[in-house]
Amino acid sequence: MTSFQSAMNRAAFWLAGGSTVAILFSIAASQILLGLALAALLLSGSRLCLPPIRLPLALFMLGTIVSLLLSGDPASGLPQIRKFFVFVTLLVVYSTFREVADVRRLILCWAGAGAVVSAQGLAQFVEKYREAQLAGRDFYEYYVGERITGFMSHWMTFGGQLTFVFVLIVAFVFFSPAARGKLRWFGLLSASLLGTAILLSWNRSMWPATGAAFVYLVWYRRKLLLFALPLVLAAAIWLVPGVRGRVVSIVRPHGDMDSNQFRIVCWRTGWQMIKAHPWFGLGPEQVRIQFYQWVPQDIPRPLPTGWYGHLHNIFIHYAAERGIPTMLFLVWLLVKILFDFLRAVRRLPPGPSDARFLLHGGVAVIIVTVLTGLFELNLGDSEVLSMFLAAVACCYVACDTASAGSSSRAQTPPAT
Repeated sequence: MTSFQSAMNRAAFWLAGGSTVAILFSIAASQILLGLALAALLLSGSRLCLPPIRLPLALFMLGTIVSLLLSGDPASGLPQIRKFFVFVTLLVVYSTFREVADVRRLILCWAGAGAVVSAQGLAQFVEKYREAQLAGRDFYEYYVGERITGFMSHWMTFGGQLTFVFVLIVAFVFFSPAARGKLRWFGLLSASLLGTAILLSWNRSMWPATGAAFVYLVWYRRKLLLFALPLVLAAAIWLVPGVRGRVVSIVRPHGDMDSNQFRIVCWRTGWQMIKAHPWFGLGPEQVRIQFYQWVPQDIPRPLPTGWYGHLHNIFIHYAAERGIPTMLFLVWLLVKILFDFLRAVRRLPPGPSDARFLLHGGVAVIIVTVLTGLFELNLGDSEVLSMFLAAVACCYVACDTASAGSSSRAQTPPAT
């Protein structure tokens, strides 16, 4: 490798890392850095690598293209094709971050950035509470439609990103041998800020998903701690502002402002779309465009207050938009990632390791993604998708480490 190629290789590494951290602050900055990282990587002459999920990923993208071509309105669906650029994150991060120590440093950078973003969100919460008081408004009514967003444009994007960082930093504290002294306290402080911001974002779909991922991590760290979780949950519900009201609203909504019925309307409408177009769907972006044409006639008008631009479930949405086969390719992708991480963590020798923290953290990321995806189109959000792909790429580096270690142990002759 020439000095120029070596310099380009180092540049690709730093640009890729910068892109994944910048996504917490700005999608534009992140994608500019991603494009520069890809260019530097190509100029370096380094081998381009993808994790072993190429087939389901390629089929999902192919299904999207076919759906677009058959939609009758391909021009409207082009934004979903342009979004393919986000998947370059998987290629760039996996090709540049090849050592678990480098990945650990990246996760710690995410934790620091996530703490800053969380602090911004907490400041926004205080400001919104003050505004409601000055206006003489009920805070629940005032806040539920204008929640904290950090540096993002929407609270769902804000919460979706923070959940990934939260479970990864918890996995670091639990399983990494580097989580000692100052780094341990840094991880605990970051996790505390992130967890508080997730609670105050009032994203009901993310609470059980994050909780389930946290339970998974605690189960593999110290099962006895699970007995303390009900007390922690009760304290969060009673002490954190608004959380009790949001929990109650799951079964007893506050009128129409946070009605749960609009999701039922979305899912029933999606089912109508799927029945009519099971193979290739309506086409990318057509769910948003055609939604009101497919609402079942027995649903009373006006519809409950809510966002009807998508179907609030990644599986129903992609089946309605791109067809059942393409949705199943996405399921295959998620299931393969999950089983790859679970299989790899079983290959590791006992004891703490960076590979163990990354693999358990990767499983937690999949848990959060799937459970949140039952109620939101989380992977349809470019910022959340970028974080997800970067996390998957990082955790597959730990898979490679586990496989290499397993091979080394298998080739080592037993001691005599």
